[in-house]
Amino acid sequence: MCRCESTSPLRMTFETHMTEPVDTARLDGLLNAHFAGKVVRKDLTKLIKEGANVPVYVLEYLLGMYCASDDEATIQNGMTMVKRILAENYVRPDEAEKIKSKIRESGSYKVIDKVTVKLNEKRDVYEALLSNLGVKNAEVSETFVRQFEKLLVGGIWCIVTLNYRFEENQRGSPFTVTDLKPIQMPNMDMASLFEGRRAFTEDEWIDALIRSTGMEPGCFKDRVKWHLLARMIPLVENNYNFCELGPRGTGKSHIYKEISPNSILVSGGQTTVANLFYNMSARKVGLIGLWDTVAFDEVAGIHFKDHDGVQIMKDYMASGSFSRGREAINANASMVFVGNINQSVESLVKTSHLLAPFPEAMIDSAFFDRFHAYVPGWEIPKMRPEFFTNQYGLIVDYLAEYLREMRKRNFADAIDKWFKLGNNLNQRDTIAVRRTVSGLLKLLYPNGEYDKEAVRRCLEYALEVRRRVKEQLKKIGGMEFYDVHFSYIDLEDSQERFVTVPEQSGGALIPEGRLNPGTLHTISLGESEMPGTYRVEVQAIAGNGKASVSGVAPREAVKVAFDYFKANASRISASIKPGEHDFHLHLLELQHTGTPKAFTLAGLIALCSAALAKSIQPQMVVLGDMSLGGTVVQVRNLAESLQVAFDAGAKRILLPMSSVIDIPTVPGELFAKFQTSFYSDPVDAAFKALGVE
Repeated sequence: MCRCESTSPLRMTFETHMTEPVDTARLDGLLNAHFAGKVVRKDLTKLIKEGANVPVYVLEYLLGMYCASDDEATIQNGMTMVKRILAENYVRPDEAEKIKSKIRESGSYKVIDKVTVKLNEKRDVYEALLSNLGVKNAEVSETFVRQFEKLLVGGIWCIVTLNYRFEENQRGSPFTVTDLKPIQMPNMDMASLFEGRRAFTEDEWIDALIRSTGMEPGCFKDRVKWHLLARMIPLVENNYNFCELGPRGTGKSHIYKEISPNSILVSGGQTTVANLFYNMSARKVGLIGLWDTVAFDEVAGIHFKDHDGVQIMKDYMASGSFSRGREAINANASMVFVGNINQSVESLVKTSHLLAPFPEAMIDSAFFDRFHAYVPGWEIPKMRPEFFTNQYGLIVDYLAEYLREMRKRNFADAIDKWFKLGNNLNQRDTIAVRRTVSGLLKLLYPNGEYDKEAVRRCLEYALEVRRRVKEQLKKIGGMEFYDVHFSYIDLEDSQERFVTVPEQSGGALIPEGRLNPGTLHTISLGESEMPGTYRVEVQAIAGNGKASVSGVAPREAVKVAFDYFKANASRISASIKPGEHDFHLHLLELQHTGTPKAFTLAGLIALCSAALAKSIQPQMVVLGDMSLGGTVVQVRNLAESLQVAFDAGAKRILLPMSSVIDIPTVPGELFAKFQTSFYSDPVDAAFKALGVE
């Protein structure tokens, strides 16, 4: 079998498949010709959006009714009509009392507002809350509630006809809902969409989809377009678990809040099991049973008031079902986690992991292993005014219904016709990759008319976004997640191609070349029982044999190392005169793992290096520890320590002989990465670290 390394995700496909510059006029023409009545000029949405605080899909529902044309006169007349409807019927919170007065005076009035319904058990009636109008207990017919269940959870935007009738001593509100029409497409003709899609190339269709979400595709590079496309996968794929972390202002939550009436954004992160999953007292399914996508905005703030919330979420994300009491409930909602990364990605990759913004209760490898994709939000530029399109795109309500209809289809088996996944992918990895490929193909080729290269592009992207999850799991969970070298095999030529993640190829913690005398790197378990990389720096200055310590160095271990150093200096070199120098030892934790548990041996070697003014061997990591009497202590968690050393950039390893028995626990491929030296006692370790035979 032939093997080749793909040094950058999507590199091979994008080198041969570069997107042409967006031909604005051609794309406008294609959309108007093949989706007549279902497109709208997005600058119209922007113009009206600035004056009305309603979701985009509400505005475009109205624009689609009156402005779905490329005839300027029709557009202008339609704009006038939409503005009039919004002026007369959209309820601005500061004009709520004025609208209430109109309803009272006229007896009946039509408004556009967000409606949430609850059951009043005392009166056995459903009552509506109109958010902007501020009407709380308007009686609503159970017919509407049965027809539109989302009214009960989260609420939906509707065109509502309210009546006003006041009677003395009445128990309820004088307001009643007599008619209610959710703002959504009445029906969806998928056959016409499939036919319309055939007129577009893949690049043109990607641009059309991005345009439809309000963005101008000409402002983005190919790779960014794929990231923007990936944000839509949870809307087309059932039970898809998606994560995107990145800087503020990149539009991470926009699509889930503004573009689709079938998704709900949980802002602030505070929620309950009853609200999200199942209310046992009311015997009603929560958000996941009523929405296609449940998105959590700002993951750092996610907090369940119930102690078992995260566990139930894990169960649901793994299987699409969960248990509450005697009930076993299935649902299809996708889970989306978006949030901000406040540190530089380069720093996080070297010192921690890219899931660090999640709250402590969720930093759990079993939870993160449920993620199907992690999109690198740091590669998406911050939104600027010119990034929003003024050209034609699909009406977002039409787009949302198309996405929803595609949830009924499945393209997960598309891979098998041309490719086979590599042996580093376990069952969860395989499921994740298949779902991502299926989601991308649903977006790009809803009619199922894709070819081998289209599947390849989707497959490489899917492997990358899942590998990004796995790379973080390796740092959180250790050797259990060692297999991160994701690949696929082309069945036609049997060539195996590997897919990497760009951020992993940055600078290493352990630099190339020789370090200053007294400086070395060691791997040790930290306070969290996870191995981490530490840098020891020792300075020797003229003095009278004293030692001082700073950083996270354990004082007792440094004292033991210094005492052994003074007692055995002559065994190492006759030129070392401990009593003629003062030594300052500083220890840096490079991966936020806390105070190291094994440090004495590394401290001794650093003292020897500083005293002799001789550098240790380049890119070497010292492993193991010692007692005051000089007894060598073997390495704990050898396999995980070597993995951390490799990730940090080590090329040489210094190991105690007593750790030889643990070498079979280390994957052969990993052990072969190092030039390994073994030592039998602390003095032998110092000689070999310094390259003295």
